[in-house]
Amino acid sequence: MDFAFDAKTEELRERLLAFMDECIYPAEPVFDEQLAALENPWAWSTVPVLQELRAEARERGLWNLFLPGEFGAGLTNLQYAPLAELTGRSSRIAPAALNCAAPDTGNMEVLAMFGTEEQRKRWLHPLLAGEIRSSFAMTEPDVASSDATNISTRIERDGDSYVINGRKWWITGAMNPNAEIFIVMGKTDPTADRHRQQSMILVPRDTPGVTVRRGMHVFGYDDHDHGGHAELELKNVCVPAENLIGGEGEGFAIAQARLGPGRIHHCMRSIGVAERAIELMCRRASERVAFGKPLSEQGVIRDWIAESRVRVEQLRLLVLKTAWLMDVVGTKGAHTEIQAIKIATPKTVEWILDKAIQVHGAGGLSQDFPLAAAFAGIRTLRFADGPDEVHKNSLARNELKRQTVTN
Repeated sequence: MDFAFDAKTEELRERLLAFMDECIYPAEPVFDEQLAALENPWAWSTVPVLQELRAEARERGLWNLFLPGEFGAGLTNLQYAPLAELTGRSSRIAPAALNCAAPDTGNMEVLAMFGTEEQRKRWLHPLLAGEIRSSFAMTEPDVASSDATNISTRIERDGDSYVINGRKWWITGAMNPNAEIFIVMGKTDPTADRHRQQSMILVPRDTPGVTVRRGMHVFGYDDHDHGGHAELELKNVCVPAENLIGGEGEGFAIAQARLGPGRIHHCMRSIGVAERAIELMCRRASERVAFGKPLSEQGVIRDWIAESRVRVEQLRLLVLKTAWLMDVVGTKGAHTEIQAIKIATPKTVEWILDKAIQVHGAGGLSQDFPLAAAFAGIRTLRFADGPDEVHKNSLARNELKRQTVTN
């Protein structure tokens, strides 16, 4: 097996490494200052330095790298993986600077795969150009959304329109006023087969009846720098029938097609989070002295550093294998591996962040280092795109079937 990057990946990786060093890392404190100065801090995508970074990324050919096919850079999952990892080292601004930030990435994939020409023209192209933001509204407060068939929001046909009623929460990016379009998942036919009840529909933010109720906090963080996680109310929201994505009853299948790539993108970026945590941990251990010798010479801390390196290398190999499989056999064929990385990634990166925080002492809990915020973000990954337990149950069920056939 060849573990080397191909020429295209290597060239883009070198270009991105330079962009990170020359532009992204120096911009981090500037972004914080400018975000704090905004009249509406939820409008984080309007921060001037981020706009400058986006223009520079386009100039350097580092734009829409995540999207394969005619609408994006044409990279495979395996080619994109090491690039996404680099952006994870500065997850607050680097993905957005490259127009590779969730939930826009998944929404662009949905529109590219399933949207009509008119839907692509109206919404996909502005998203590709970075002119607007978007949100994906699936999770609900009144049902166990880990089972997507529970979704209770109703999407009912009324002549040439659909009328939508329901509540959503944890809707990433929806607090940002620049999130002009929501992809809403709801039930068009509650009597159909349980996987054919749901549909997806495009709902412009300014449609009467759409109310953004509040921003949700994550371990005390309000996530201004990602557009927040909002609670939405949809009350007699009426949109044209042509806003339906695909056909009635196709929402669950579209969601699965969307969430597969989304899961691996999260995992790719999370490896970058882990790598930066290891870097910070080593730097802190080398600089600090306790009980007469540097922390780096304390046996327990050397153990943490060694374990961190082993664990992140194991994780990276599993993610790269999954990316390769997705390219070779498709998302459905790589289903087991996608579940495996979704289970393994948060657990592994959480452990590394925990040790990095411990090495930093109380400083690791503060806003002076990125570790506490990163820990909160990685902890959410155990829920995002499906909780650990759902993935473990499905993976175990498939493994039992495979072993039964084999034996």
